[in-house]
Amino acid sequence: MSGVQITDKVYWIGKVDDREVPFHRLILKKGTTYNSYLLKTEKPTIVDTVDIIYGREYLENVSKIVNPADIQFIVINHVEPDHAGALPALAAKAPNAKIVCTEEAVSLLKDMFKLHQREFITVKDGDTLDIGGKTLRFLKTPFLHTEETMMTYEPEDGILFSCDVFSTHIASHEVFNDLAKINYIEKFNGYYTTIMAPHRPYIRKMLEKIKDLKVNVIGPSHGYILRDNAQKFISMYDEMSNIGEMGKEKKVVIIYSTMTGNTTKIADRIAKGMEDLGITPQVFNMKNADKDEVKNSIHECDGLLAGSSTKYADTVGEVEAFLKSLEGETFKGKFAAAFGSYGWSGEAVIHVEEQLEQLGFDIINQRYLIKVLGIDTPLFPLRIRFLREEELDRAEDSGRVFAEQVLTH
Repeated sequence: MSGVQITDKVYWIGKVDDREVPFHRLILKKGTTYNSYLLKTEKPTIVDTVDIIYGREYLENVSKIVNPADIQFIVINHVEPDHAGALPALAAKAPNAKIVCTEEAVSLLKDMFKLHQREFITVKDGDTLDIGGKTLRFLKTPFLHTEETMMTYEPEDGILFSCDVFSTHIASHEVFNDLAKINYIEKFNGYYTTIMAPHRPYIRKMLEKIKDLKVNVIGPSHGYILRDNAQKFISMYDEMSNIGEMGKEKKVVIIYSTMTGNTTKIADRIAKGMEDLGITPQVFNMKNADKDEVKNSIHECDGLLAGSSTKYADTVGEVEAFLKSLEGETFKGKFAAAFGSYGWSGEAVIHVEEQLEQLGFDIINQRYLIKVLGIDTPLFPLRIRFLREEELDRAEDSGRVFAEQVLTH
């Protein structure tokens, strides 16, 4: 298909992939679609492209309805190859087009696709762009499902180009949900469970951003364009992601040892990040804590954070000895992570993490963050040197991520 009109001057120009598609270590037996959109305004604009393997075919289809040389803007909501894969082919034929994305996406797109010489427009949350007869508003949606993602909203028609949110993995030649020949709701829910559920706190933030928008049509990155009762699907995400009072029911314990008080400050900022998501952790300085009380709290908790300063490449204080006292007990199914401050080295967090792993905790570390959440920011094990303020901000982010995992698993 060369294009399907959605509203006045707005077209679907995507690709239906009806193979068994490898995707995030799954096989999509019903295939998928890569949804790309053209706004054929005074300043022709494309929102997202298709998978990298279909770049040539995509460019041929685009050329049937617009001269690529006339394209002024290419909006990239998400940098993964199923969204931005055809960008190099398109950019080569659209030399005047500026690439529009979040700040976090710029370096990724430049490095992935050798676009260092192209002009980028970096947008912040709420920024708008006049494309000649229509307006685009950009809504940052980090961790839905990676850090650089955003949505694009076109208010004149009430179209929300929602990136991976509200998607369905299904090879749908009908394009629109009101033309669907099958019951796709189970597939819609399955996509949410597989891709979006681990990010429920960020879903809540996204829903807050769009609650006052007039959304008549949802144009996701995969599956049906939702033009029949778009609000129904927003309500479904609201219901599925609503954690309600769950934060008050979850228990997290933070234990630590410190030399100069720096690790105390890190623990406090981790706790603050958790409180943002409704979890108030129990915090114990092991120098003066009642060990039996701490042990009982850990057995009752859903997650444990253990921290230590580093001295001579080792832990300090009581944390290591206390963790050794737990050997032989069972903590399977409970999350744990390590943190600490350091000056010239920082090995203590590694020793603590190893002990937590030996005790049977489910460890949140860099491997977990990359594999499960696609986060490559070094949040856990959390090593903070000399307590710089920007590093304390990272501690707060770490607390939020840990709380998110406790809430959603």
